[in-house]
Amino acid sequence: MKKWIIPWAGALLLCPSWLWACTGNCGDQWAVLTPRGMIASHEKTLILTALGLMLLVVVPVIVMTFLFAWKYRASNPRADYAPDWDHSTLIEVVVWTIPTLIVAVLGYLVWTSSHTLSPYRSIVSKQPPLEVQVVAMDWKWLFIYPEWHIATVNQLVIPTGVPVHFSLTSDAVMSSFFIPQLGGQIYAMAGMKTHLHLIADQPGVFQGYNTQFSGQGFSGMMFETVATSREAFLEWVHQVKTGGLVLDRITFTALEKPSINEPPRLYSLALPDLFDNILSQDTTLRTMTMMSPSPAPMTAIED
Repeated sequence: MKKWIIPWAGALLLCPSWLWACTGNCGDQWAVLTPRGMIASHEKTLILTALGLMLLVVVPVIVMTFLFAWKYRASNPRADYAPDWDHSTLIEVVVWTIPTLIVAVLGYLVWTSSHTLSPYRSIVSKQPPLEVQVVAMDWKWLFIYPEWHIATVNQLVIPTGVPVHFSLTSDAVMSSFFIPQLGGQIYAMAGMKTHLHLIADQPGVFQGYNTQFSGQGFSGMMFETVATSREAFLEWVHQVKTGGLVLDRITFTALEKPSINEPPRLYSLALPDLFDNILSQDTTLRTMTMMSPSPAPMTAIED
């Protein structure tokens, strides 16, 4: 067996696994290609469309490379020999026109999708959006539900079919918020507020990440995203409110301390302006003495 056949045979054997990776249950490694939300589905379509357009050039070039090497090999007496040939108008038209058209189509797709899939663009839906305030900390994620007066650490629970409006900031260094199966990626920076709109089309548990290196605990700065029915979401909200843990000034001061691989925690919120205080870099929460009283938690109106 010729040596060059071995790597190509191995590549052909791997092709079924490549196809499965793009169409089946790919797991975290292929999360971008297994979307569970409208935004992520559009992003997958854009990725595969761009890949297909680029393969219009790549595949023919690879095929012709081997065909030309075979046809014009030294042992082939039937190959044309044209030592004085130096120009072909047809070849010039092909090698310039096709890439130009592909670049033009890609440019159009990038332009339109950049506006259509903008993280700041609201998702049109009959359901009102769920407001979630996100705070990147060392090295954990704090999620605040201002409408329900609850907060969670390293666990995000959302109802399916309901748009979610994220407001993001950081209480530490810059971090990057990303849930691959729901789409979108946006940075969270101290003293600044960014926005992201996502929606989960079906229930499930999806992994969320910090994709911006942020220090020692960066690798463990992950969170669990649980998409569930609206009824289950309301029941979960009630359980969090009556769970016993309260996020007050003392608890928040302890939470601010850097920690690695923090387990999920659920709180009823006793600091209604917590996100705004973090955003404005208000030092009141950090300098308040242990004897200072905490404001009473507000009661949310449940459906």
